[in-house]
Amino acid sequence: MTTTEPTAAADVVDPKLEWHKTVCILCSNNCGVEVRLDDREITRVRGNKSHVASKGYTCEKALRLNHYQNNTGRLTSPLRREADGSYTEVDWDTAISEVVAGLTGVRDTHGAKSLMYYGGGGQGNHLVGAYGSATRRALGITVRSNALAQEKTGEAWVDGRLFGTHTHGDFHHAEVSVFVGKNPWHSHGFDEARRVLKDIKADDARSMVVIDPRRSETADLADFHLQVKPGTDAFCIAALGGVIVQEGLVDQTFLDENTTGSADVVAELGKVDVASYATRCGVDEDLLRTAARRIATAESVAVLEDLGIEMAPNSTLVSYLQKLLWILSGSFAKPGGMTTHSAMAPLFNYSASRREPASPVTGSQVISDLVQCNEIPEMVSTDHPDRIRAMFIESANPVHSLAGGDDWRAAMADLDFSVVIDVAMTETARLASYVLPASSQYEKAEATFFSLAFPDNTFTLRAPILEPLEGTLPEPEIHARIVRELGLYDDEMLAPLREAAADGLEAFGVAMMTAAAEHPELAGVAPVILYETLGQTLPEGMAGAAVLWFSTQQVAMKYTAAVRAASIEGDDSELGNNLFRKLIESRDGVVFTHHEYEESWNLLKTDDKKISVDIPELVADLAALADMPTDHRTDEFPFILAAGERRSFTANTIIRDPAWRKKDAEGALRLSPADAEAVGVETGGRIRVTTPGGSAVAVVEVNDTMQDGFISLPNGMGLDYSPAGGNPEAVGISPNELTTVDWKDEYAGTPWHKHVPAKLEVVA
Repeated sequence: MTTTEPTAAADVVDPKLEWHKTVCILCSNNCGVEVRLDDREITRVRGNKSHVASKGYTCEKALRLNHYQNNTGRLTSPLRREADGSYTEVDWDTAISEVVAGLTGVRDTHGAKSLMYYGGGGQGNHLVGAYGSATRRALGITVRSNALAQEKTGEAWVDGRLFGTHTHGDFHHAEVSVFVGKNPWHSHGFDEARRVLKDIKADDARSMVVIDPRRSETADLADFHLQVKPGTDAFCIAALGGVIVQEGLVDQTFLDENTTGSADVVAELGKVDVASYATRCGVDEDLLRTAARRIATAESVAVLEDLGIEMAPNSTLVSYLQKLLWILSGSFAKPGGMTTHSAMAPLFNYSASRREPASPVTGSQVISDLVQCNEIPEMVSTDHPDRIRAMFIESANPVHSLAGGDDWRAAMADLDFSVVIDVAMTETARLASYVLPASSQYEKAEATFFSLAFPDNTFTLRAPILEPLEGTLPEPEIHARIVRELGLYDDEMLAPLREAAADGLEAFGVAMMTAAAEHPELAGVAPVILYETLGQTLPEGMAGAAVLWFSTQQVAMKYTAAVRAASIEGDDSELGNNLFRKLIESRDGVVFTHHEYEESWNLLKTDDKKISVDIPELVADLAALADMPTDHRTDEFPFILAAGERRSFTANTIIRDPAWRKKDAEGALRLSPADAEAVGVETGGRIRVTTPGGSAVAVVEVNDTMQDGFISLPNGMGLDYSPAGGNPEAVGISPNELTTVDWKDEYAGTPWHKHVPAKLEVVA
């Protein structure tokens, strides 16, 4: 969908003046934007004021989207790795045939357990995961993981035990907003983040609490900045809970009526030595107590955590403790509080009753069917009979983005076969047996499943604004070709579905039910079946959206009243069909469910629809917290490095072209003025940072927001890039070259990327 500004000649439309509606793909919010094009170049970007979620809001990062779309590193042909390590361009038919032969050869020799799928989608590229599931099932792959398993699985495990589902805060209306290891000014996490932060700051009736060792941009706006010592968040939040319990501020009526198992938890918080814990985390006791009282006495409280604690000591315990703050305060199922929410498709399996299996190679816990991703090299480079021998890697770059780069490079070499699907020749792709070039996020229909809003939840399906780059294919087409090559279906089998799709969604739904009954073996590859049949009847470029037909049917069955309340009409399958039609037609996003606040209770997945507060393992950890260390520095490594800070000009590894960074081009190492003076370095100088995981030289930025002994490097740096298509060069430091899996969370295995012991040496 496009809009056009008035022109002097009404009968002549300059295509350069057209505005094309799409979304920004540089963080999980995926704000609605409008862009102008000059041929294939994105020349201007602005917020889409009609977008149902972002309402015209966008940050400065969206202005640089052309650096994603048109970097010189785009792949334009399938590549086969030869014996000497070089790559040869091959045609798509050859590539698909040889990829299938490579994967099935390993499977047939060593069993499906020897195959692993990694990835399945980026910040705004989630339909990929649905189509990838068809290939996984067609090959019998059950071992899988992705980047969520190095950051969000600990919190997901806690959510599953407490609620059986996910919860999210209503920060637009919260009386008190609490951010734990989170800087929404840069990392967002909810719609219109900067607008909301400014609104809170300007409203005397509202308050903001920030728990962060750095005086972040969000902390500068906060009423209470609890500037903890690095890695001591558990002590700080346990003390907050201790104050709430010990000063009689608990909403006991809420606990009695709406929770189970709270008595042991409250009793343990009652034992917390608040004064001692305040000292241990480095926060003034009076400030901590005042913040706790503000939280406990507020009409509504919303809390949000992020990587600052999810990649640091006691991360899963902290996820639990921060949720106890709003549970003790009774801030659930109310405006401005925490709520459950609907989902077009869940990112995790939050089942509260399922016992998680252990990885057969490492013995580690598997959360939401995701093995601990940082242990994958250990699962490959071993003589264990169940070792991973082949990997299918899609829209992911684990060699660069996970801990222990050297281990990952060795593991890629130890694989019998590997294939990477991506838009660029990433660090991982450079080590793969085969590389398949995907169309970019602006060359295909795509969406994200980061739909967390309540009471109105939204979903945006975006149409392509450009034709696929010659030589590339959208992932739905790649997966369809792979599944066809495996011989699971043919045109004769699809003919009735194609005929029905041409007659409309109602006829297609009946035909799909018939096909499922006659060919139950096709259920696992339904996404590519939908793409090959229903997809071919959708508007040009939208075939990949076909997989959402199944999602809308599920949503209509699961949240029938809420879908109707969102102004979608119809009964049974008609309701799902009408929702699907609305998604296909809208370029501004769609409100797909509307709930009343009390319905949050119905969305809990616990058997009794109550919050199950007692998680025995974590209550035991809370009891043992007093004996845990607060400082992991040593004489050899006297600093703590946060490896991967989000800044104005970082965006994970989505944009490889370093030219997009107008500030902090090399990704400076930040340190406090006192530390800079002690080390003997100034802004612009060079310094070597060494950790147990590695060593690298960085440019220095002396920054008074950093606390002494705490240093940071930005995320998204150290990417190989070829400005003229020649030999790649890396700009900045890849943070994960400095991290290891030696220190990690005991439950989720998430490495301490934000808490790495380090030393500094000035480079002359």
